Amino acid sequence: MSASPEPRDFRDFQAAFAARIRDPRGQPRPQGVPARRMRVYEELLFSNLEGFLLACFPVTVKLLGVRSWRRTVRRFFAEYRCHSPLFRDIPGEFLRWMESEAAPLFPDRPWLYEFMHYEWLELDVSIDPATGACDLDPHGDLLAGHPVLNPTARLACYHYPVHRIGPRFKPRAADGTLHCYLLCRDHDDVVRFTVLNAVTARLVEVLRDEALTGEEALRLIARELNYDQTHTLLESGRDMLEQLRDAGAVHGTRSMT
Repeated sequence: MSASPEPRDFRDFQAAFAARIRDPRGQPRPQGVPARRMRVYEELLFSNLEGFLLACFPVTVKLLGVRSWRRTVRRFFAEYRCHSPLFRDIPGEFLRWMESEAAPLFPDRPWLYEFMHYEWLELDVSIDPATGACDLDPHGDLLAGHPVLNPTARLACYHYPVHRIGPRFKPRAADGTLHCYLLCRDHDDVVRFTVLNAVTARLVEVLRDEALTGEEALRLIARELNYDQTHTLLESGRDMLEQLRDAGAVHGTRSMT
């Protein structure tokens, strides 16, 4: 091995070394670095990166196949510059890159980005450090009081039924229906998901964004829908709220007085 690079050249050496690790086929090996040692770094860093992604997107790998998956991860490693230095944020950075790359890379899988987002949400919910509030009534009246959402709750709506997508079901086109899901972490730290209809999804959205009682939120939705059977909506809305509480998505009520 030749002499180490001079200090004044070290930054250039580092840049060339990193570029080679990111793109072994497209970038030259830095002068003075043996091929065998270079391969150790190339394989180690790529394997570490891929390991974090495999833990988050196991079904995506099956849907794409190992060859397409690894080719895609290689491109991500070579092209993308992450915004976060944290290892746990790598799957989110990969998803950010795939938001613009999924369609041109996989035109025959128009559902891919939405499915990956759904798969990533499970990780996002599982590592959320938020904990439940203490100043609430877990058995409070969900219409009269202000329902308190689980702080780990995530509402997501997609053009594809992502919970059904798998090796045996790959839709060719969207079905014109908005498919809504609520994910949250329960008291046992298990991530649970619930399929929602459009009205329940809107109810969750209103409770998340507005400081309203359950009844106020339902009356707002009735006005949005131009629905004059408010009493009927309130009764069905109470059932919706109770189901959300049973699922762990609503922790109880809080008095705002």
